Order: sequence, then structure tokens, then C-alpha cells
Amino acid sequence: MKRVLFVCSGNVDRSPTAEALLKDREGLEVKSAGTWEVAPTVVSKELIDWADTIFVMEEHHQEALKRIDAKAENKIIVLDIDDRYLRNDPELVRILKEKLSGYFGDI
Repeated sequence: MKRVLFVCSGNVDRSPTAEALLKDREGLEVKSAGTWEVAPTVVSKELIDWADTIFVMEEHHQEALKRIDAKAENKIIVLDIDDRYLRNDPELVRILKEKLSGYFGDI
């Protein structure tokens, strides 16, 4: 079972949308978190350790994770998706599917 973590700022729109796209995929365990202290699920060292691969939406999320655990850098992939989409926005879903297909095939 491969463990995948998606991280954005608030864990409200982008990372939960990405989590929903892959949550029922066989062979994967998927979670999402945010870097802000008010996020429903705040990223932690435990979540970083749990994940095999971490997809972050923006470069500054990668920096936040590296401040929590410098070793996280080896498992982080930056998707470069700006914070301008609402949860399940069709354009966000399209972008996520396009960017994640290289790692998971057709979504």
C-alpha cells in the first residue's frame, strides 16, 4: 500500500479535491493536510513520516514541510497549482488529473 499525502494551505479546497480524486484507488492510502494552523488537518511530522510521497500545491508548502522535517524534501513533489480554486472546481479537477496522471496513470 502506497501512502500519499496532499498538502495546501488551508486543507479546504485544493488538497481535499486531490485526495478525493485518488481516495478509492486500489493500492493507495490517501490523506490531505494544510500548512495553516487553522486547517482542519494540520500537516505534522507524523503525517510527513506516514507518507511515501507528498504532493504540495506550491513551493512555499514544500518549504513549510522542510522546516518541520528536513528529510521530507526527498519525497515532496510540487504541483504548482495556485490558490485560486474552490473545492471540486472543474478546472482544478482537470489540472490535478493532468498533473497526477504522470504518477498514477489515468484518473
